[in-house]
Formats: sequence, structure tokens, C-alpha cells
Amino acid sequence: METISENRAFGGVQGVYRHASVQTGTEMTFSAFVPPHADGAKLPVVWYLSGLTCTHANVTEKGEFRAACAELGLIFVAPDTSPRGQGVPDDPEGSWDFGLGAGFYVDATQPPYARNYRMWSYIGEELPAMIASAFPADMDRQSIMGHSMGGHGALTMGLRFPERFRAVSAFAPIVAPGQVPWGEKAFSGYLGDDRATWRAHDAVALIEDGAYIPALLVDQGDADPFLRRELRPELLRAACDGAGIALTLNLREGYDHSYYFIATFMADHLHWHAARLL
Repeated sequence: METISENRAFGGVQGVYRHASVQTGTEMTFSAFVPPHADGAKLPVVWYLSGLTCTHANVTEKGEFRAACAELGLIFVAPDTSPRGQGVPDDPEGSWDFGLGAGFYVDATQPPYARNYRMWSYIGEELPAMIASAFPADMDRQSIMGHSMGGHGALTMGLRFPERFRAVSAFAPIVAPGQVPWGEKAFSGYLGDDRATWRAHDAVALIEDGAYIPALLVDQGDADPFLRRELRPELLRAACDGAGIALTLNLREGYDHSYYFIATFMADHLHWHAARLL
């Protein structure tokens, strides 16, 4: 693991790191904030998955999480959203919602993406092993959150691995990718046309098929331009009501899809996670 940068912040260390990934066959970059802590202490880990077009840098620079993480004693890890580098296939049409920066947190099965686009295994297996070995992380106390496409990733990871993640939350998540244009495009390209295979990576479908976690926290801006076409939180509400999952769905008046929205409510989410981690 190569250290790209480390900076003192709120008594802790904000780092950016690079390593060669077996899963993606590329170099991958991630950021990690480690709060101040006693020597030998093991700290809970909050995973943050970013949205379309983002890298680790978006939340690291604009998410305003460090003060709360320092107060609460939380390690905050932000991976990239896709493999990158020479030879990694992109959308041949050059669009921003598929390919580079848009891995959708799945393991692709379709050529030419299957070799490199293995973000599910990278986030679920490879990077946690690195965090466990390189940082003072208590891997028995993990939680996960994300934004937009990353909200989709956080919800599906949390629903698939409830024994691993003690808390799950999201900002403006894509809750039912199998029913909206962003998800249909991504899943067709990465997973193929058999919609039955999509259900393992669709939060609403997973809940309908029996996946269960006790509680979810979701914040959504009512001025979000993607709300009605791509995000559709009402589908998550209906699925959670049917499954007996306690969903806290906050519709925030006047807020959009940006990091101004995320930063406003980030501390609320981190306190919610901490109550379930500490």
C-alpha cells in the first residue's frame, strides 16, 4: 500500500492511499480518516460509497465528516467507484452514467467489463482485508453508507451482509435500479439481459425476496432533479413497510443531489451509525 498523502485533521489523520488490486487488475485509490485514539485501541469502521462520476475525493474534500468522526471515534473509509487506468473499458458512447466512475458496485459478468469491473468483490472482500491489516480497525464493528449510486451499493451490501454491517444509511439512493434508467443501463451492460440476475443487486428486490435488516436511515432532498425518475424512494418505503423494516425516510425541503445536501446531514448519519457501533 502506497501513501499518497496524510494530513492532520481534528486530532486524527486523513490519508489517501493506493494499492494494486487483485480483483480489478488495476491500481485502486481510497481515502481513510483515522480519528484520535489511544495506543492499541481498535475503532469501528464506517464505509462510504460514492455516486456516479465520483472518486474517493468527492466526499473526502466536501463531505464534512471528520469533526463528527473525531468526536465519535469512527474510522471513515471512502473507496473509488470503479476501476481506472490504461486498458480499462469505458462506455463506448462516452456517457457519464456507465463505465469509468460508474461501477455500480457489482461484479460484471459481461465482456469487455468482466475482467476489471469487480467492485462488489473489491468492496466486500479485498479492501476490508487491507483495512483490517493496515489500520486500527475493529472489523466486528462495521457499518455502511453511501450517496446515489453509492446509496444503492450501501443498501445492497447491508441487506446481503446483515451480520457484517450493524448500521446502514444512504443519501438519495437508487433504491430500485432494476426499475429505473440508470440501473437498467448499468445492469444490462455489466450483468446481461436476464433480469432475474439483477435482483441480487437491487435493494427493493432483495427486500421483496426476504432480505432483512432491522432499520434503515435515508435522507432525500425534495428538490433533487433525479428524485422521480431515478431514485424513487417511495418504492423503498413500500418494500420496508411490507417487510417490517423500520425505515426512517427524511424528505428534506429545498435540498438537491449535491454535497451541500450531504454535508448538511452527514453528522446526523454518523451519530446514527455510532449509536449502533459503540
